[in-house]
Amino acid sequence: MSKSIQTRIVKIGNYQGICIPKSLLKQIGICEEVEIEVEGDRIVICAARKPRAGWEEAFAKMAEQHDDVLLDGVSTTEWEGLDWQW
Repeated sequence: MSKSIQTRIVKIGNYQGICIPKSLLKQIGICEEVEIEVEGDRIVICAARKPRAGWEEAFAKMAEQHDDVLLDGVSTTEWEGLDWQW
């Protein structure tokens, strides 16, 4: 664990906040959005998870294993056959 840094809580509008040195944020890979949660008597700040993170790799792996096929057959209705051109 790195050396601790002491800072003050400052008023930011209707909020209160702290300034976190850029070097600390860079050290753990935080650049924009964060997730904040309380664990016991601590506030934990971590980089926000990106929606669909890892999906591209997962789909590529599925394709390699030929596990990317539809589970059910494609069936069309009479309406689709008459009104749509495929």
